[in-house]
Amino acid sequence: MKMDCISFYSSPLGRITLASDGESLTGLWFEGQKHYGSTLRGVYEEKNLPVFRQTADWLDIYFGGAEPDFTPPLKLSGTEFQLRVWETLKTIPYGRTVTYGELAKTLAKQKGVLRVSAQAAGGAVGRNPVSIIVPCHRVIGADGSLKGYAGGIEKKEFLLNLEKNNKAV
Repeated sequence: MKMDCISFYSSPLGRITLASDGESLTGLWFEGQKHYGSTLRGVYEEKNLPVFRQTADWLDIYFGGAEPDFTPPLKLSGTEFQLRVWETLKTIPYGRTVTYGELAKTLAKQKGVLRVSAQAAGGAVGRNPVSIIVPCHRVIGADGSLKGYAGGIEKKEFLLNLEKNNKAV
């Protein structure tokens, strides 16, 4: 069995833990966030890997106020539904938001069903193991409120404002 590896990144919002299977990014969490370390399989070691350098470069660009033009290699693990939700999150454009209801409608259309529960979609959003890069912070309440972010509402607000203030026109 391969051992998981971790690294750390200092962001304007505090320390971020990065996780990898040795090749792809498998986790990115703010310290103390809900579901922290959810993809780590027990024993892991701190290492300097190419995927961590790529992720740090991506985060430097992002926190520097620009939209990165690449994505580090990702390997997401979850249920079929969670994976579908997370893939859909990656299609939300930089600087834009969607509501949980809109996300659920998109998922229903993709699957060819009448309805997907916005609550179920929200549950999967909340378990996203790769924060920021898989932009779960771009999902908001129907009334425009900043609902549920595993890293904390203040971090969600910061990320949305960063994108809004730096969005190329």
